[in-house]
Amino acid sequence: MFSHVTLGTNDFARALAFYDALLAPLGLVRRETDAAQAIAGYATPSEEGRPFWVMRPIDGREATVGNGTTTAFEAPDRATVRAWHAAGLAAGATEVGAPGLRPHYHPDYYGAYLRDPDGHKLCCVCHRAEG
Repeated sequence: MFSHVTLGTNDFARALAFYDALLAPLGLVRRETDAAQAIAGYATPSEEGRPFWVMRPIDGREATVGNGTTTAFEAPDRATVRAWHAAGLAAGATEVGAPGLRPHYHPDYYGAYLRDPDGHKLCCVCHRAEG
């Protein structure tokens, strides 16, 4: 459905360190980096595209966050949600929702919420029952 998601950053080096650590529990790695343009793309090691990008805004203005915007990553299990959350906190994220069930979405929605160092709201969710 989506081609890609892009989040802006005001500190490219900090964003690379953060997202390298945050996305590792999900099996996502940085597949492309253009330091001159301040853009990096993440995907699985075998994925053709780069569905997740971090970059300095093309228009040269400051990166800002969207009110009501959340970028959510899907995890294969609840343990991965917890690992993602721990990796994010260790890399400098701010917690905005500890790992846990959110039955108001659906009975098996297990998610965690963080804000990256630029303030973007991020989620990691597993939609499967504990197995």
